[in-house]
Amino acid sequence: MSVATAVQCELPIDNVDVRAFKIPTDGHESDGTLEWDSTTLVYVEVRAEAYVGIGFTYADVSTAKLIETLLRDVLVGQDALQTALCWSAMVAGIRNLGRDGITSMAISALDVALWDLKGKVFGVPVCTLMGAARERVPIYGSGGFTSYTIERLCAQLQGWVTDGIPRVKMKIGREPGKDLERIAAARKAIGEDAQLFVDANGAYSRKQALEMARDMTAERVSWYEEPVYHQDFEGLSIVRQAAPASMEVASGEYGYGLYHFGRMLEAKTVDVLQADASRCGGFSGLLAVDGLAQTKMIPLSTHCAPHLHLHVAAACKQLRHMEYFFDHVRIERMFFDGVAEPQDGALACDLSRPGIGLELKRADAERYAL
Repeated sequence: MSVATAVQCELPIDNVDVRAFKIPTDGHESDGTLEWDSTTLVYVEVRAEAYVGIGFTYADVSTAKLIETLLRDVLVGQDALQTALCWSAMVAGIRNLGRDGITSMAISALDVALWDLKGKVFGVPVCTLMGAARERVPIYGSGGFTSYTIERLCAQLQGWVTDGIPRVKMKIGREPGKDLERIAAARKAIGEDAQLFVDANGAYSRKQALEMARDMTAERVSWYEEPVYHQDFEGLSIVRQAAPASMEVASGEYGYGLYHFGRMLEAKTVDVLQADASRCGGFSGLLAVDGLAQTKMIPLSTHCAPHLHLHVAAACKQLRHMEYFFDHVRIERMFFDGVAEPQDGALACDLSRPGIGLELKRADAERYAL
């Protein structure tokens, strides 16, 4: 189909396929408030004539069931090129189920697939389709789980810095009495020049969070993520106002709709807004969050799933960096051809590949199928 033909006529969606895969971690993992030993990837394909768009999210298998039993019927017959219309139809379809959680993650995976399909129809990368704001997207290495020994923690963070990633993040909050020791060891391992980020995953009370903000200044921690529960907007605002000027407070990974991010900004909860396209409504949702961030001149950082985010992150005007999360990097390398490798602390879109540039390694993925 030529570009001219594609613009002039509808491209009806023929079918939606969905699969779920459960991938064990390479060892027991934990953060300040959760422990896990596997990750589930929900993978979708949207088909229209000869074109297939792919998308995915990291979510429970029930997300796949929702796509199979409800959202497939919402999308089949819709014009695949009208991404906004498809997105609105899906949101309307889940009205009685609620807008947050698995419903939003299901919509997110399908929206990514629609953008991927559209890029393939026009024969261009999604970053070109959207209009890129940058050629390279900075990343920060993320892992440093609380289940790690200090030796493994330091080796992982130091490895990223050695590989040219000048920003690294570790988990804290599981055992607050040991956090400062681990942070000091991490600082020593990565040297004086690299930026050190920490993520409490909402593990601290307000008083604990304030005390940690004060004590972490000795190790020049510059990023303090979810110091308190992510919906404690008042607590986040208190910590943000009390933290030293050199320490930014970040949150937003559990935002599922623009209303959540709007309330965060109104309450002045963060210095950097986080958002996750695999949760907040796909690429369409993330672009809306980017626009909202522009209204407050707040920088944006994407959460997890770096190879899903790459193209849309390249198009976000407020973007500072993406999270290069250990678990998801490992899975995305296992499951997809076309993943980008870091160079000088950044990822670049492959402009020779249309859509989001990824292709499922079916034989490799099948062993993890649910």
